[in-house]
Amino acid sequence: TRMEASQNRRRMTPEEQVRIFAKLTDAEVFEDFIHKKYLGAKRFSLEGGETVIPLLDSAIEGLTQHGARHVIIGMAHRGRLNIMANIMGKSPAKIFSEFEDSNHGSMLGRGDVKYHLGFSSVRLANDGVRTHLSLCFNPSHLEFVAPVVCGRVRARQDRIGDTERQKVVGIVIHGDAAFAGQGVVQETLNMSGLKGYETGGTLHIIINNQIGFTTYPEESRTSLYATDVAKMLDIPIFHVNGEDPDAVSHVINLACAFRARWRRDVIIDMYCFRKYGHNEGDDPSFTQPLMVEKIRARGSVRENYLANLIKLGGLDEAGADAISKASRERLEECLTAARRGDGSEQLDSLGICSEVIEVEEGCLVGELGFEVYDNETGRTIGAFTGGADRACPEVDTAVPLERLKALMHKQLEVPEGFAINPKLGRLHKQRRAMAEGERALDWGGAECLAFATLLTDGYGLRLSGQDSGRGTFAHRHAEWHDTTDAHRFIPLSALADDQAPCGIWNSPLSENSVLAFEFGYSLEMPEHLIIWEAQFGDFANGAQVIIDQFISSSEDKWDRLSGMVLLLPHGFEGQGPEHSSARLERFLTLAAEDNMIVVNLTTPAQLFHALRRQMHRHIRKPMVVMTPKSLLRHPMATSPLSALASGGFEKVIADGAVDAAKAKRILLCCGKVYYDLIKARTEAEIDDIAILRLEQLYPLPDLELEAALAGFADDTPLFWVQEEPRNMGAWPFLLLHFGARIGGRFALRGLYRPESASPATGSKKSHEFEQNLLLRQALGLED
Repeated sequence: TRMEASQNRRRMTPEEQVRIFAKLTDAEVFEDFIHKKYLGAKRFSLEGGETVIPLLDSAIEGLTQHGARHVIIGMAHRGRLNIMANIMGKSPAKIFSEFEDSNHGSMLGRGDVKYHLGFSSVRLANDGVRTHLSLCFNPSHLEFVAPVVCGRVRARQDRIGDTERQKVVGIVIHGDAAFAGQGVVQETLNMSGLKGYETGGTLHIIINNQIGFTTYPEESRTSLYATDVAKMLDIPIFHVNGEDPDAVSHVINLACAFRARWRRDVIIDMYCFRKYGHNEGDDPSFTQPLMVEKIRARGSVRENYLANLIKLGGLDEAGADAISKASRERLEECLTAARRGDGSEQLDSLGICSEVIEVEEGCLVGELGFEVYDNETGRTIGAFTGGADRACPEVDTAVPLERLKALMHKQLEVPEGFAINPKLGRLHKQRRAMAEGERALDWGGAECLAFATLLTDGYGLRLSGQDSGRGTFAHRHAEWHDTTDAHRFIPLSALADDQAPCGIWNSPLSENSVLAFEFGYSLEMPEHLIIWEAQFGDFANGAQVIIDQFISSSEDKWDRLSGMVLLLPHGFEGQGPEHSSARLERFLTLAAEDNMIVVNLTTPAQLFHALRRQMHRHIRKPMVVMTPKSLLRHPMATSPLSALASGGFEKVIADGAVDAAKAKRILLCCGKVYYDLIKARTEAEIDDIAILRLEQLYPLPDLELEAALAGFADDTPLFWVQEEPRNMGAWPFLLLHFGARIGGRFALRGLYRPESASPATGSKKSHEFEQNLLLRQALGLED
């Protein structure tokens, strides 16, 4: 009825049309101003698609009228500077300062280009309502920011208790070629209706330039419309002419009303054009000569809209000139401020009936820290920082024995009337024995105690991944399914009345969008333990863009902190190339400037203390954990319950079984191969080879390693032993950092599989031969 009864038209008031015209003017003047003042500078112009500025203006107003108080926006680079200035309220003086590059001295080796940056502000709507706006940072990977936006939206909804999902809304701005071409779009759409990932609907806006870089639509997609991939969802897709701002305004009203009523995604496909090439230094006439001629022959959107307004009597030439003059004078003032060096100090106010008060993204305090507070109560939840790992004090992660026992038993309580799977009885019996000290803790037991202690300490938990509820290797069983009606029970959610929230989510069969979602969630929830678990560690390569462009570099590029944890099953056990390696070497290649923590742990107690340390320290860094497979139930890979009640995380573990003064050889290793070495040493009845474990690979614990090696004689033969091929694993990283010697005292040599294009053999017998050879070489039994 909203479309047919009105013949798909909306009657606009003169005031609304003047506001649209003013926004179009701001958009056009901004682009023209930069084009003239910074000739040839790359800015990814919005010209031809200027209607996106009044579109966003109307969208934010419309969402606010439907209850939104937080709007989180994600987009690629086209039009970002214009949106920052004319929607977000970033002072043009600051933008011009970035063009001047006057602060380059502080940006050596860090920061990002201006059209990738984020910004936040508070906007005062027509009715006086204040709405917090956030524009997410985004590298040149276009659509990959979409699930990040969704994760941030969901986290903020969870923080303020927005169960109706109306107070926090995401807007994602796409390009037409990218929307059709990049699979992360389909993945994000697929997540939109899943309980663990729903946000109440994202507003998708496509700036349809009808071209992708230099490629025509018929060369870049099979379907007629760029939006056809979204037909997988039963949602409205509005195609609208971007050169008809009134029609765009009508569509925005429909989209906001639909989202509020049905809480589902909405897509607006705004057809427009691109005045210049892909960037301002690009000549589009090489590949689109006819299109370029048509664009040059037509007037701007603003000019055509003004002609219509004058015809209707809503505005005259003098009024239009006054609006244009005011917009240009504002930019001149800002340019002057930028060139005299005070542009970064200038705040700005924006638009008709709008006020913008600048705030820092993520409630930042200082350059590399932020405080989290509850917007409803104003209560500060916690303060967190980035920076140097050594600058952050260590914390006590031990938990009293009686509390550990109680929490283990609590997780084994079956709710009245719940028909539990009888096969869980064996697991429960084992864990009761663990709680009473009658059985050593395995990996799953230590993990569940880490989660339980953090939840009752007040730290929330969100764990997601493919089959993470049960666990790929059936070691977790964090959720139970009633055998009569299949309803789900999560023991970790029933520990105490005042515990922190717990979410265990089986994810869709996607690494890319799910990891991006969790990364976005972690940005908003530094006081929650956010974990993404890969089914097998090497499946993380399906999310490499998120690891490279967001997780490993967000602090360095954007001063944004994330404490999320990646659990990546790793270990060579004859399962073939795709089920052996979590590609440890890739994370170590990315490791620099204390940007993350990389560990390969050997005991359940180490996992317990590492997870608790991750939350109790005030520093926030991503942590990558090479988790085990066979060690989940290995009889040697256990810890006594007392190891959780005392001690803490050990970056290096010495060999207490060998007298360092008498040792003839030192083996340094990490992860599963340690137990293979121990077994081989025992079988060979060798007692003068020490085996040390490097549990934390980054930041490299050089001081702890030096202390562990202190008792050994100088030039005792020392070998790094790894299961991975020579060109993979930790060996290249250690060789880079230590060189030929460790601490000047020991020559560093490596033992490994031969270099290989593939991580592992596909033959079980070949694997066993290689592994036995490696172990014999490590023990000096084979050359």
